[in-house]
Amino acid sequence: MNIHSSKYQCSECGMCFREKTKLTTHRRSHSGEKPFKCSVCDKGFTEAACLKRHNRIHSGEKPFKCTLCDKSFSRSSSLQIHERRLHSNVRPHSCFYCGKQFATVSQLKCHVRVHTGAKSFSCRHCSEEFVWRNQLKAHLLKSHNEGTWFTCHICQKKFSCKGHLNKHMHRHKGVKPYVCDECPKSFFTAGELKCHQPVHSDYKQFCCFLCDAHFKRKYDVKRHFKTCSAVHDISALLL
Repeated sequence: MNIHSSKYQCSECGMCFREKTKLTTHRRSHSGEKPFKCSVCDKGFTEAACLKRHNRIHSGEKPFKCTLCDKSFSRSSSLQIHERRLHSNVRPHSCFYCGKQFATVSQLKCHVRVHTGAKSFSCRHCSEEFVWRNQLKAHLLKSHNEGTWFTCHICQKKFSCKGHLNKHMHRHKGVKPYVCDECPKSFFTAGELKCHQPVHSDYKQFCCFLCDAHFKRKYDVKRHFKTCSAVHDISALLL
């Protein structure tokens, strides 16, 4: 009967809970009480489970392992996102503008900026605005000397992010860590592998929003759009 009735109600906001312990934890969101403290950095949490998850930052523990590759994660939610992005063809979120499909809402939101040009990142020193965080970081380095450049010791090329430098170094070393599961080919970056993977799949993530034809690659959509009969029909009506 507890499944169908919530008998513990919060006096502050009216939310109901089936278990008293859940109500006790919820009340801390109103009081600001955080009784579970990290012994390393003294950060506080409302639940013991949150503290346990936080402790993995300090210990480096990653108990959630992907069964399809050697990646491991500190959170189960991170593993689920990884599996959906890299090892699944399920793309439930479609772009309204171009039809490209994505595994997560966050990927879709990030992609939509390509069409809208929304500039969410503003410089605190001047009026410049940017679509991507990395663009802002590079601007701060170049224009305001804020931050640290990551420089390649071989060719002296500079990067605003350490991750970009690490990927760049793979090219100097000839290291291709991203290996295709379907064939012997390997790649320098995850992006290159992702572009290659549709070769082995019937999954077509790009579609024409006028005639609903689907394609594996963005290039194929652009080429199709030039000859799409629906485009010519609309043009004729406008004339």
